[in-house]
Amino acid sequence: MNPGLIPATILTGFLGSGKTTLLKRILTEAHGQKIAVIENEFGEENIDNDILVADTGEQIIQMNNGCVCCTIREDLRSTLADLAEKRRKGELDFERVVIETTGLADPGPVAQTFFMDDEIAESYLLDSILTLVDAKHAGSQLDTRQEARRQVGFADQIFISKADLVTPAEVDELMHRLKHMNPRAPQRPVHFGAATLAEVFDLKGFNLNAKLDLDPEFLTADDDHDHHGHDHGSGEHCDHPHHHAHDDDVKSFVFRSQRPFNPAKLEDFLGAVVQVYGPKMLRYKGVLHMKGSDRKVIFQGVHQLMGSDLGPKWAAGEDKLSKMVFIGIELPRDVLMQGLEQCLV
Repeated sequence: MNPGLIPATILTGFLGSGKTTLLKRILTEAHGQKIAVIENEFGEENIDNDILVADTGEQIIQMNNGCVCCTIREDLRSTLADLAEKRRKGELDFERVVIETTGLADPGPVAQTFFMDDEIAESYLLDSILTLVDAKHAGSQLDTRQEARRQVGFADQIFISKADLVTPAEVDELMHRLKHMNPRAPQRPVHFGAATLAEVFDLKGFNLNAKLDLDPEFLTADDDHDHHGHDHGSGEHCDHPHHHAHDDDVKSFVFRSQRPFNPAKLEDFLGAVVQVYGPKMLRYKGVLHMKGSDRKVIFQGVHQLMGSDLGPKWAAGEDKLSKMVFIGIELPRDVLMQGLEQCLV
């Protein structure tokens, strides 16, 4: 991987979830990092001008602590290319980019920009998608707005804001609901945007080579997902029966097998799946045991874009277990599970 790549973070979340508060905090904290913020906002509250130095002729504003702020006038691609160019010429100095999407945006196309465009891919490395969820309004937003559910499905890290405005039981119920939609994103409440930078940056959500244990809770938490799609409503296997009131269209499921995959069959099957279901596939990721390979194969994707890479060797005595997680909208779980089963040796 090119060490000169600029890490990029996508910050998403519904209106009023506190993205601007979190951003202001990141931008004004004396952390010694120079950050460029791209605001892809329409009519929402923008970063306060009092923490900015001057509005230059362009839409790029230098801040007094060295951060840079710009508002997208054209498309994201050209803004990113422009920033990278200015950085190469030494006109702007920044170490990373944060893109704040509109409250209604689907982060998918924003994420895809980093993979589909060669010029952008040569300058930037997409690090992660952070989703802010407003504890007070999340219930009704998730019930009524698919965009809010999509943002949860896309997340590498979920921050829950305004948790102090609801009861601990309500926060617990919300976290349980979010976990069903996206078991791979860690969740934590944040107060008034008070997240430390370590929790915001360098999460390596899109790094294929990152150690992929699919999150520590991934294997313990999903046993209730495994039958979740089958006995909906009965609630008997679920220690949170109240949760079954929310049959969200964004769901996750996990495939595991100790039998190795036939690489050609798997490639054909996954290729066909993303052709058909790509727009509804938000995030998918896995560690695969392939026939004939002594190394793990790591794969992941966003919508129709799928990539894979050779990972480390299987350790001596390690269980060679394939694990895959799919997060999407109304994905046909049975079709996928049976299809994957048929790709095994």
